[in-house]
Amino acid sequence: MKIEIWPAHGPLNSKDIFQKFIKSLQNAGEQVFINQQVPDADVAVIWSVLWQGRMRKYKDIWERYRNAKKPVIVIEVGGIKRNETWKIGINGINREADFANDDVDGGRWKKFNIDLKPWKQTGDNIIICGQHDSSHQWRNNPPMSKWFDEQIREIRKYTHRPIVIRPHPRNHIRLDTNKYKDVTIVTPRRDLKTYDDTDLSDRLKSAWAVVSHSSNPAMTAVFTGIPVYVSEASLSFDVGNSSYENINSPEMPDRQQWANKLAYTEWWPDEIEQGTPWQRIKKRLDRH
Repeated sequence: MKIEIWPAHGPLNSKDIFQKFIKSLQNAGEQVFINQQVPDADVAVIWSVLWQGRMRKYKDIWERYRNAKKPVIVIEVGGIKRNETWKIGINGINREADFANDDVDGGRWKKFNIDLKPWKQTGDNIIICGQHDSSHQWRNNPPMSKWFDEQIREIRKYTHRPIVIRPHPRNHIRLDTNKYKDVTIVTPRRDLKTYDDTDLSDRLKSAWAVVSHSSNPAMTAVFTGIPVYVSEASLSFDVGNSSYENINSPEMPDRQQWANKLAYTEWWPDEIEQGTPWQRIKKRLDRH
């Protein structure tokens, strides 16, 4: 298989993961072209679908392959064990991606050593988590500030619980909270090395529910036992809610099979280097 792989445009935390993935491809006997455009290549490998900064160049690669109906493997930071495990999927991220995880058992989930906490029956506020609106996943949505406004207005049809607006750590918004009642904006505390937020777990302690389009905080909330309201693009959709009509009595489904499948969306660096995710993905690519 001929594979274009593009580490040149990736963020700093992608370098080691790219190298391990390249090694796994080479060990498998694939033809690997690093930072080279190859007209007859079968598949491309990029980092995330966030068209911002140096990663903006990935958009051209994505469009070139998808317009030609060729697959794109997307690697990005994981959400189960953030900065420890890494997502690898085909043709997108989150629930839009194909992770080749249809038939799985519970063995791999145990490796993550995460206890699914019982669903919470208490909590004060509703946290609305934003995400970066330069992402491909945001392509059919309004500007982030307008999206926040829409969620607040819809939630207020059913509850007067306090609402906390939590923007993406790297995406600033303009929202006048004075026109709402009991709505505040809380800026995430950031790790300056990774730009990740570091205080989400503290915020979740008082949460009744979490709202997210498709970002990782919803996954963390589900682990913690907090009901979530998400779009179909979210990896938490299968255990989440989609209508605010039940915001005062959210659905709280069983999560074990969801967790079992989720475990096959992310991989540790040594697994990537050994070629474990590539073996699964290559079999699936034969069907694309």
